[in-house]
Amino acid sequence: MEIKEIKLEIIKAGERAVKQLIKVAKEEIIKPDPQDELAADRLKNAAATKKLAIFDAFEILNRIQEEEN
Repeated sequence: MEIKEIKLEIIKAGERAVKQLIKVAKEEIIKPDPQDELAADRLKNAAATKKLAIFDAFEILNRIQEEEN
C-alpha cells in the first residue's frame, strides 16, 4: 500500500470518527436528580465530554483539510 493510499484510509477513518463525535455531542446531558449526590459531578463530566468531542471533531477536520490541500 502506497503512502497516498494510506493517507486516504486515515482520512476516511477520521471522517468516520468525526461522525461519531458529532453523535456524542448531540446526546442530551442527563438531568440532575436531587436525590443523587453525584448528579452534579455527572453533569459536569457529561458537559466536559461534549466539549472534548466537539473540539476533537474540529481538530480532526482541520487536519483532514490540511492533508487534502
